[in-house]
Amino acid sequence: MSSISSHLNLITTKFPSVYSLPSSYSKSLSLPLNRNPRLLSFATTSSPTKATASTTTKMGGDAPDAGMDAVQRRLMFEDECILVDENDRVVGHDSKYNCHLMEKIESENLLHRAFSVFLFNSKYELLLHQRSATKVTFPLFWTNTCCSHPLYRESELIDEKALGVRNAAQRKLLDELGIQAEDVPVDEFTPLGRILYKAPSDGKWGEHELDYLLFIVRDVNVKPNPDEVADVKYVNREQLKELIRKADAGEEGLKLSPWFRLVVDNFLFKWWDHLEKGTLLEVVDMKTIHKLT
Repeated sequence: MSSISSHLNLITTKFPSVYSLPSSYSKSLSLPLNRNPRLLSFATTSSPTKATASTTTKMGGDAPDAGMDAVQRRLMFEDECILVDENDRVVGHDSKYNCHLMEKIESENLLHRAFSVFLFNSKYELLLHQRSATKVTFPLFWTNTCCSHPLYRESELIDEKALGVRNAAQRKLLDELGIQAEDVPVDEFTPLGRILYKAPSDGKWGEHELDYLLFIVRDVNVKPNPDEVADVKYVNREQLKELIRKADAGEEGLKLSPWFRLVVDNFLFKWWDHLEKGTLLEVVDMKTIHKLT
């Protein structure tokens, strides 16, 4: 516990604006039962040695993944996703690679924590992005502003008010879209709800996520990272409905990510209305985990 507290003190001292930890956190932090042998080894930094060894094993020679994009391969083995049960309790961690293998998802029921950011500008237009062609799951699919995972590290494991997820969202908006942290303060994200879904991408890869849905309204400068993002666009309601129509009709090769479509079909337009009316807090429900298919 003293080691964890020292890490927390270091983080809050160096990055007070990014990691706004509650004052009682270091005293009240309790770890879940060690149901995974790696549970107690917090991934506060990337582990190049581990990633290199794994990459050599998985990607060497005639391995079927040898053609994977180098950036995506590195992230697949360096990033440690947070494993949770269906009640969103942390039960361990595993590599992004393992968490997205359908074989492991099905055989071990691997479920990891994720987030989906919906960023609107001051005209209440929603920023969408098209996933890069090199993404391992759902390449070139259109989706919401930013979709990723909190990692197994202290700053992104904080459950109180979903602060860990909000910290991760701020980090990935910079990584993927070049949006500076000061332009998307963690306190400006509104966690609206959680969904649990499973979606195969192809015969090998897929998603099984407990996904936090975050809204934020900010005017931002966007500089997409081509390793992550192929294209971006702002849409109003009618433009999004037309995009959905084209995707359903198979026009222009348009495809929408399964998690985005689930949010569109179940929540988005109602929440969008509340956002414009200034009544968004009326629809916040962080107690329910919606199991969607």
